[in-house]
Amino acid sequence: MILYSLVDVWADLADQMCDLKSKIDAIDLLTILTVCHDLDHTGYNNAYQLIMIMIKVSDFNETRPMDVAEPWLDCLLQEEFYKQDIRKVVQVLEQTAREILTLLQSVHQPSGFKEIPSKCQKARELFCTVRTHLGELKTKFPVDQYYRFHEHWRFVLQRLAFLAAFVVYLESESLVTREEVAQILGIEVVREKGFHLDVEDYLAGVLIMASELSRLAVNSVTAGDYSRPLRISNFINELDSGFRLLNLKNDPLRKRYDGLKYDVKKIEEVVYDLSIRGLSKELEAGGDK
Repeated sequence: MILYSLVDVWADLADQMCDLKSKIDAIDLLTILTVCHDLDHTGYNNAYQLIMIMIKVSDFNETRPMDVAEPWLDCLLQEEFYKQDIRKVVQVLEQTAREILTLLQSVHQPSGFKEIPSKCQKARELFCTVRTHLGELKTKFPVDQYYRFHEHWRFVLQRLAFLAAFVVYLESESLVTREEVAQILGIEVVREKGFHLDVEDYLAGVLIMASELSRLAVNSVTAGDYSRPLRISNFINELDSGFRLLNLKNDPLRKRYDGLKYDVKKIEEVVYDLSIRGLSKELEAGGDK
């Protein structure tokens, strides 16, 4: 913005002499500035640039600064190697998570409710592949540096926690525990034991499941299953009551929790539509009989 302001001042001066603004508009000016900004970028990362600078300095300095900086550069390079290896495994995990999600998405179809047991069984078979890749991920970095590289797999681990929670709900209509999710994924619960399921990742996965259940409630009515939205409503209300007991800070988990109230409202609207049409009363009467 400062550079743009300086050029804009220059353009005002030049405009007085050669009517420059009538020839170059603001978009053209920003395009020129963008090209000038990226003109000297080499495309290499900071680690590579730093190493090349140290090598060039060592060529002109007989004191060999590499002898001083080499241990630190080794650590920097090793960290880059860790990140590259982690990214490769995470990409495979993301692909497997997409396959599981695609499989479970079929339950939203009118004929998908009858196939829930078979879909859950196939999803659990795919979780065997997830456990294998997570076991490989454990070996890609030092055990005591979990949170140093946590951001690289945080998103996919939350996604996997959601998928595990969704499978358990479809099977038993109950809330999965953190221990059960860790068992499905083949990782630990306790931090001291190594690669584990962080409590925030578990809670984020549960909140993602809540959004999926709100969609399932709507599609259940479309498929003619009028009792399922009522059960989903009771489940989500209990889940919301549990989250209200937590003192969440202003972080991504809190923002995701703020979306839970919209899921509650969406499901309540479905239940309300069923009640005013008398469908919920028919279900209650059928249950009494």
